[in-house]
Amino acid sequence: MCRMARPRKPLLSRERIVETARALVDAEGLAAVSTRRLAAELGVSGPSLYNHFRTKDQILEAVADSVSAQVDLSMFEPDDARDWRTALHDWAVSYRAALTLHPNIVPVLARGPGRRPAGLRLADAV
Repeated sequence: MCRMARPRKPLLSRERIVETARALVDAEGLAAVSTRRLAAELGVSGPSLYNHFRTKDQILEAVADSVSAQVDLSMFEPDDARDWRTALHDWAVSYRAALTLHPNIVPVLARGPGRRPAGLRLADAV
């Protein structure tokens, strides 16, 4: 049996998978994301994704977390001088901007922060 050698530079990373999945979700919606489709977009075989994520749901959770990470939380830092009303307004504007850029991921975000690190940071900050 002939096997291909591993490339010197890995073809996949969690970040590359998430970026590609986010682009698919943005362009075509949640239904467009399957491990087979994602692998094809990345130029790898489907099982390669399982070295980084166990399930498609984990990939979508990572995409949701990457969107949550785009929300500015600087207004909640102790050294920020904004009063709480202004801070909440500025946070809401930033949150809305992230959702406007990625509206198709909203159903996943609506499930709550789950175990998503950026989602938990966002919830804790607010």
